[in-house]
Amino acid sequence: MSIIIKEVTGKSMLKKFVAFNTRLYKDSPYHVPTLMADELMTLDRKKNPAFEFCESVYYLAYKDNKIVGRIGGIINHRANETWNQQYARFSFLDFIDDEEVSKALFDAVEKWAIGKGMNGIQGPLGFTDLDHEGLLVWGFDRTGTMATSYSFPYYQQHLAKLGYVKDQDWKEFQIQIPPEIPEKYRRISEIVLKKYGLKIRKFKKTKDIWPYAKKIFLLWNEAYKPLYGYSELSPRQIDYYVKMYIPMLRLEMITLIIREEDDAVIGIGITLPSLSKALRKAKGKLFPFGWFHLLKALYGKGEIVDLYIIGILPEYQSKGVNAAIFCDLIPVFNKMGFVYAESNPELELNTKVQSQWLDFDVKHVRTRRAFIKQLSKQVNE
Repeated sequence: MSIIIKEVTGKSMLKKFVAFNTRLYKDSPYHVPTLMADELMTLDRKKNPAFEFCESVYYLAYKDNKIVGRIGGIINHRANETWNQQYARFSFLDFIDDEEVSKALFDAVEKWAIGKGMNGIQGPLGFTDLDHEGLLVWGFDRTGTMATSYSFPYYQQHLAKLGYVKDQDWKEFQIQIPPEIPEKYRRISEIVLKKYGLKIRKFKKTKDIWPYAKKIFLLWNEAYKPLYGYSELSPRQIDYYVKMYIPMLRLEMITLIIREEDDAVIGIGITLPSLSKALRKAKGKLFPFGWFHLLKALYGKGEIVDLYIIGILPEYQSKGVNAAIFCDLIPVFNKMGFVYAESNPELELNTKVQSQWLDFDVKHVRTRRAFIKQLSKQVNE
């Protein structure tokens, strides 16, 4: 039977679009489901402020009246202006191991992109860098983090047959937490803090972090904007992410580096206990019991801590500020019983960020890839 592609319209189809990911991977021991409510909000054109400068389309593939695949198409006009390109993005990609299904999905999103005047398509990429990005291409036998997505090995084979080639790779690392602060880091931290008039800022009450919340995301904009595909967060997006993320942080696991003369945030270290096992138990739902698993993981004991954001203002990069962040966090991790830390995806060409692990016992555990394809007006016509 032929593959039928349907554009997602209405809340009922959107829920099916989101739920397909959890259903496809229900037997995988490595998949970490997203919270369905969060993904629905991300895809909602009325709720996600990224739609101030983005447009999107979502497709479902059906075979024998069953959903067998999904794909999203995104055009981030701000990113296109920043990078001087006319590219669409594909995202929210999942499909069974059937080449007719994957071809039909990509034919649909490529035709949409061409109709919008785009001459290339890249992905998987989301609306912003805070969405999942990159297709897993190595490290399929390990559970990922909450900030990443799993995919079966056959995905990359399908993309290759459809004419997609490597654009960029990200690497993820597992870092063994040392029992004590390395003397080198302690020495560098003391020198850097004194030399540049910096101090470590910690928080005991949630109300104390709110004055710094927007500053954290403004730093994110400055630190990450030179990186692949980055789209600068707007004021509305910053407000959106502040409300979404700040309440769920564990205060003792946050380190800010502040410039004393003006209280500016010049470095951030935001970490959390791994929530991967809890999300697997929750199966993408907060209710009725998902919230319990997440709360237990957030405030209970575990051996893995996730390094969500390690960021430093460009003018302070490569000057040892990261040593101050680690000097503060390593004793916290040891006190809480963590054995390993897992990095978020790091661009393979970003040698600055990867050099910070040189003095640690570190292991490369996963690789993700962004693919690209040039589009022609003749395609799919």
